[in-house]
Amino acid sequence: MVPCYHGNMGSMREITRTQTGVRLESRLLKVLKALATELDLSLGDLLEGIVLHAFEGKAPFSAATLKKVKALKAVYGLDLTARDSHQLREGGADAP
Repeated sequence: MVPCYHGNMGSMREITRTQTGVRLESRLLKVLKALATELDLSLGDLLEGIVLHAFEGKAPFSAATLKKVKALKAVYGLDLTARDSHQLREGGADAP
């Protein structure tokens, strides 16, 4: 675990990572990259932490980190919410 997440460092675990090509909404990706930079993490480490917390039904961020997320969403114009997650569709030149 990393300092931005709830909990302690615990013992280090050896893992195998796989390179993947994941498509994300542009503004969401900008917010995630900026947050990872702000927290001194790689984008992959940030995403792993978020997903592992979500799999256990736990919130991945502290109140202070959520404040950073809110500010970054404003900077990058990200107005999507969890409610939008199953209603997104691609349009324009980037559509597959």
